[in-house]
Amino acid sequence: MLGYLLRNRKVWGLTIGFSAYGYSFYLFLSWLPNYLVQSMHMSILKSAGFTATPWICATIAGLSVDGWLIDHLIARGYDEMPVRKTVLVLGMLLSLAVFGATATTDPVWAIVWVSIALSGLAAASPVGWSIPALIAPRGGTGTIGGIMNFLNNMMGVVAPVTTGYIVGATGSFVGAFLAAGIVLVIGIVAYVFILGRLEPIADIPATRRVDLAKSRSGA
Repeated sequence: MLGYLLRNRKVWGLTIGFSAYGYSFYLFLSWLPNYLVQSMHMSILKSAGFTATPWICATIAGLSVDGWLIDHLIARGYDEMPVRKTVLVLGMLLSLAVFGATATTDPVWAIVWVSIALSGLAAASPVGWSIPALIAPRGGTGTIGGIMNFLNNMMGVVAPVTTGYIVGATGSFVGAFLAAGIVLVIGIVAYVFILGRLEPIADIPATRRVDLAKSRSGA
């Protein structure tokens, strides 16, 4: 099953897209307070209040969009798959507001841009989590989820380290946010063109399932 899924473009479209989400999420999670202190020249105490604002906005966005809007639209008769895909892509597009944070030295505008970006990520994330169940062939939901989450969680290592390297080399967060924006663009392309329609992947052909069963049993 693993090898079959690793050769499927939908799995890679989902994985690349969700990893792009993870890159920006972990960047903000680990570096947002430092950004406010270093680039916006805030005190540590003041930065704590400003740091909370984008996360509050993200929570509200996640609850209102994924906790209400999607179900409301589906209940009104809209096709579930296009609704979820639209929310997913629009959320990722909103997250490109990270580019706005590269062009301001005003802490209020910086928080506005970051709040929009995190709200977009929060709207897209639950849809991303649900996709393995929507596209998996029989018996493959856990495997697709494992592939997707493994690479997404790897961003928890890659994003903070890469951001630290860029900030250390340039003395600015501009390059780090630009890198995050570029990764998000790659993720959007993966969701739109590689993942494609949210529809189930074909089951493994019966002959291959027999061969796999024999190999596992040692026959």
